[in-house]
Amino acid sequence: MIVTLVLLAVALLGAELWRRSRSATTVHYTTAPVTRGPVTRMVTASGSVNPVITIQVGTYVSGVIQQLYCDYNTVVRQGQLCAKIDPRPYQTVVDQDRANLATAKAQLVKDQTTVVYTKLTYDRTVDLSRQGIATQDALDSAKATYDAAQAQTDLDKATIQQHQAALDAAQINLDYTNIVSPVDGTVVSRNVTMGQTVAASFQTPTLFLIATDLTRMQVDADVSESDIGGIRGGDKATFTVDAYPNHEFTGEVTQVRQAPQTVQNVVTYDVVVSVSNRDLLLKPGMTATAKIVVARRDNVLRVPDQALRYVPGGLASTATHAAAGPPRVWILRNERPVAVPIAIGLDDDTRSEVTRGPLKAGDQVVISEQRSAGGASRPFMFRP
Repeated sequence: MIVTLVLLAVALLGAELWRRSRSATTVHYTTAPVTRGPVTRMVTASGSVNPVITIQVGTYVSGVIQQLYCDYNTVVRQGQLCAKIDPRPYQTVVDQDRANLATAKAQLVKDQTTVVYTKLTYDRTVDLSRQGIATQDALDSAKATYDAAQAQTDLDKATIQQHQAALDAAQINLDYTNIVSPVDGTVVSRNVTMGQTVAASFQTPTLFLIATDLTRMQVDADVSESDIGGIRGGDKATFTVDAYPNHEFTGEVTQVRQAPQTVQNVVTYDVVVSVSNRDLLLKPGMTATAKIVVARRDNVLRVPDQALRYVPGGLASTATHAAAGPPRVWILRNERPVAVPIAIGLDDDTRSEVTRGPLKAGDQVVISEQRSAGGASRPFMFRP
């Protein structure tokens, strides 16, 4: 009997202690202000910095690089000589074709003299035939000889044209031994050295890469297919490069290319962002992290996204709150959270635009709560 009374007393004491501990538990609320300002939705993508136009300078003929006149970072003008291929094999062909042309011209002069002689012979034979002195066979023979001489001169003229064309082709090949810049620009890559043999038999080798204007650059950003739908030409963009982590460059989307690129089953599209590079800080090949503005609202009422996710009671009440329907935030009244229904618009993953609701700038909304034992309940002011 005594043991039973002792156990009953212990149970009553424990219940009283538990009741007191529960009544001493307080809730601390963290709040953040409702503010007014811009809400911007951005798409983040990585890419590389490239010149707007890059010209590949190759060679049409094969041979040994005899001289180099351009190197990395050389500023060149249109028509400027950048390299020289050994011209001697092509000069030999030009000399040979020029000699063949001279021979053909001399042959034409000789055959034209023959035409004059055969014409005189034919005319005399015609006169003798009229006088009955020359036979018809002699007249026919003279006529055939004259016609053959005329045909030979026509053949000589065609041969001259053929040799002239061969000489022109050989001269073109000789001129191609001079590797010249087709545009004004800056050499950004040199792929040959002096004494190297280049072969243009199957594929034209690239000797130089020339950027036309390094004061205008572009970022080729790889944007995933899930984000490409919101990007349009003219969208503003910012990006940073590893060389200048504290410097933010600004640009504009000038092209959304339709050609997809698939890498490890991930589909991306090339978005071209043009940017001014007057200070020449950006260099070809730099890795850029770009943020493209796809939507923006200025001077709007906004609440932290944490306030939209908060529900009294913590995570246990999240499912019930999610099923409740329209978005809401909670404000403190008499140190207790009260739900305020609102309508939200643009969301930038940090703040959301409030399009409808009784909130105003400066109102404090609850973003989290903490439960502790003892003390009075009080809100904590969060300043973003």
